[in-house]
Amino acid sequence: MPSEKDKYRVTNLGALLEGLSQAGVEFVLVGGLAAVIQGVPVTTMDMDIVHHQTAENIGRLLRFLKSADAHQRRPDEKVIEPNERDLSARGHLLLSTCHGPLDILAVIERGRGYEELVQDSAEMEFRGHKVRVLNLETMIELKRGSRDPKDLSRLPILEETLRQIRQLF
Repeated sequence: MPSEKDKYRVTNLGALLEGLSQAGVEFVLVGGLAAVIQGVPVTTMDMDIVHHQTAENIGRLLRFLKSADAHQRRPDEKVIEPNERDLSARGHLLLSTCHGPLDILAVIERGRGYEELVQDSAEMEFRGHKVRVLNLETMIELKRGSRDPKDLSRLPILEETLRQIRQLF
């Protein structure tokens, strides 16, 4: 049950990422944390993933979410735990977990889901686990079409980081 102290819980996105990986959940890391992992100097307080929407993967994801005390982020005190129907739908599921906020997305910009994003991702090593991370080129391409001020403000930072990485190699 969320309480006043939940509002001040320390976010441990590393534990969240490791837990998902240990549970065998298939996903592509997108959003701010995907950028940070690739060296982009931005901050983020949550994790965004696009999950593979197969019955088996949804089952693994639900088991992990239960172990992480996941519930929907809401303005009231009502506790709603995620279910199979939520994870099979085409929308976004915004959750609080014992490790921090987790946004589970069926699709991102241009209606791109797991199947489309996995080809534009790279496997990266994290605490002994392989994690799929959306590449910077694709993030930039998607942000260029955004109307969200937050996306547009981060676009030059993403572009400059990619330029610097390309100069090194």
